[in-house]
Amino acid sequence: MVAINEITERIIRTAMAVHSVLGAGLLEKAYDACFFYELSREGLQFEHQLKLPVTYRDIRLEAGFRVDYLVENCVLVELKAVDKLLPVQSAQLLSYLKLTGRPIGLLINFNVVHLRDGIRRVANGYDPHQLIVPLRPLRPLR
Repeated sequence: MVAINEITERIIRTAMAVHSVLGAGLLEKAYDACFFYELSREGLQFEHQLKLPVTYRDIRLEAGFRVDYLVENCVLVELKAVDKLLPVQSAQLLSYLKLTGRPIGLLINFNVVHLRDGIRRVANGYDPHQLIVPLRPLRPLR
């Protein structure tokens, strides 16, 4: 059992460490490689580039969706390096949360002067009074 807010704080701290060193202006691939390294150093359990199937009318479809990171089996993280986060990117993350049954996602855009301006927290039926989540699969991703 672990507090979800503690996990998201550690993820954000990790992203800030990457942004402090690299700054803005690089391709997403560079941030992704450094974020992967820093998550490992932070000691967080995570999976990277998970395939996300879609169930439609009781049929499981491999639609080509991928989740950048699933951290501690409860927080989805999507990385971006774009000029501006758009509502459609938050909507996409919310869809991923619904498809996986996870409660919280972080959308992190590294292409900003101050990383605090590039972080969006997206919730899927998350109850802030429910601070503890079990570290077990909610719905399989693979």
